[in-house]
Amino acid sequence: MKKWLLMVIAVLTIFVLAACGSNDSSDAQEPDDSGEKAEDTEEETYQVGATQILEHPSLDAAYEGFKAAIDEAGLKVEYDFQSAQNDQNNVSTISNKFVADGVDLIFANSTPSALGALQATSEIPILFTSVTDPIGAGLVEAMDKPGENITGVTDLHPDAIKETVGFIDKNFEGASVGLIYNAGEQNSVSQIDTVKEAAEGTSISFVERTVANSAEVQQAAVTIVSEVDVIYIVTDNTVVSALETVVGVANEQDIPLIVGEPDSVALGGFATYGIDYYTIGYRTGEMAVEILTGEKSPKDIPAEYPPKIELFINKQAAEEQGIEWQSEWDEAKLVEQD
Repeated sequence: MKKWLLMVIAVLTIFVLAACGSNDSSDAQEPDDSGEKAEDTEEETYQVGATQILEHPSLDAAYEGFKAAIDEAGLKVEYDFQSAQNDQNNVSTISNKFVADGVDLIFANSTPSALGALQATSEIPILFTSVTDPIGAGLVEAMDKPGENITGVTDLHPDAIKETVGFIDKNFEGASVGLIYNAGEQNSVSQIDTVKEAAEGTSISFVERTVANSAEVQQAAVTIVSEVDVIYIVTDNTVVSALETVVGVANEQDIPLIVGEPDSVALGGFATYGIDYYTIGYRTGEMAVEILTGEKSPKDIPAEYPPKIELFINKQAAEEQGIEWQSEWDEAKLVEQD
């Protein structure tokens, strides 16, 4: 009988010790005496709505630069990219969608896109680029006075148009210059005004044609060539989207085609003083990192101009447009035609 009782006691002792061991293991998973808890290592994912008025090499390059800066900063971002297909009605629809989706930030890549975003929200941070005149467009009060929820980088260096007009005056003295643009694009009207101001006191004069859509661009080019010696296309979204038709007319009629940005040089334009759109997109992406991580808000970041401009020339276009090459142009940044 005693042996049986000793066996029962031994078994009970084993169960008690096992229970204690189980409790010790459970305690080891709880916070220590300092009260510190295990850190949540799950990476935050940000939602960014990205929109541009249309798909075009310059705007596309800015978008790629924007994403590259964010990627290099190590942020995890999901992008909702929307092109308005050069339709103003789509601009507001896209902006309202971003607001309804509650994105963390809107990347507005063009003047119409930035205006649409600002009209849609006063709370969600907005970063613009590829905007020619953010002050004139009403996006910011001044470059050093951004809006409560909007700032960004322009695509027009303060000296770009002045240098381009000077290039025309120097190399095509006394030229009648044809300007083709959409008078409904605020950024284009602003540039045309700047072109005329820069031409004061020079030998050149202007002939203008306005268009309402890309379908009208070729006809405008055809009708203007009999009156001009040079054609100058600023960074007008409507005209640039149909630039190949202007290039065709310029090549056929031996008319030098001056353009507003390097991608248009690659498409067949002869020359421009311009910027690298990837660079301004990249800088805008750096701003986005500061905003998404909470380091700054848009109102803390002044709007910026591109850092520098260069002379870009397409040598093939020069030949096709009957332009005699000048040795001084050898120092320019030569662009291969696409």
